[in-house]
Amino acid sequence: MGRLEGKVAIVTGAGGGIGREHALLLAAQGAHVVVNDIGLRTGADAASVVAEIADAGGTAVASTASATFDGADEIIQTALDSFGGVDILVNNATAGAMNDLWEFTDKQWDFTVGVNVSGYFATIRAAAPHMCRKGSGSIVNTSSGSGFGHPAMIAYATAKEGVIGLTRTTAKEIGRFGVRCNAIRPFATGVSTAEYAKDAGSWMRVMTLTMGPEPGVESHPDFDPEQFPARKISPLVVWLCTDAAANINGRTFHVGGDEVSLLSEPAPERTVTQPGGWDLDGLDASGLGAGLTNPFTLNSFPELKQFAG
Repeated sequence: MGRLEGKVAIVTGAGGGIGREHALLLAAQGAHVVVNDIGLRTGADAASVVAEIADAGGTAVASTASATFDGADEIIQTALDSFGGVDILVNNATAGAMNDLWEFTDKQWDFTVGVNVSGYFATIRAAAPHMCRKGSGSIVNTSSGSGFGHPAMIAYATAKEGVIGLTRTTAKEIGRFGVRCNAIRPFATGVSTAEYAKDAGSWMRVMTLTMGPEPGVESHPDFDPEQFPARKISPLVVWLCTDAAANINGRTFHVGGDEVSLLSEPAPERTVTQPGGWDLDGLDASGLGAGLTNPFTLNSFPELKQFAG
């Protein structure tokens, strides 16, 4: 028997890529899986993933409803109608536009935030009552390292960091019912940075210099994409849905290649106190900003000058 024998799992965006790997591994561990995908990406096909699961001896059904406000209730209802409940929700569906922030359109913004934040909230809202009544359940949300800052993808970066706040709040609100909610920041790719740069163009140089918690530490342009396949993401996601992770709630993990990291939660870096409150001169003298520098300047990265318009 698998670790999730008889559980009912929903995976959004599971018609290909990382979501497909989640669905396959959940099914291999005994879960009945709702494979959800609208087929937006080239080659994404929920029905084909269901067929793969069936061929391997598992149980799954396809859902092509949109993982947004429009389709969330239908996705959860598919699980209820097909398998009688819902125990696991993996929010994996994602989409994002790329543009200079001053060129970003309302439509691009709304589309990106709608899928990555509103859509995740919508599926959680639809699934949570069923989990809470049962007194158990696991939700895994997909954030991204883009949330640390991702030039040219301001809506995606904003949305994916919003997923972290959504995860923390969900964990605190429904944890009392035995339902837990965690997030991952996955990294998987089928191409090297150099190959991706052919499509992303000059923005790749900006992104590799400025993304992540260590500005200026550039991603190596020739890493081996075979070391970062989608299948290496799924064991952590499935593990978070098992009893082995019963005490993990409201936390965020980075996962990619051979590494898994439990990320720290935000904490004060330095604190200053002034009886009666602060004024500007007092803050000047407080030392609050001592030693801090702005790493995102043209002086720091002369390469950015061509994008300074």
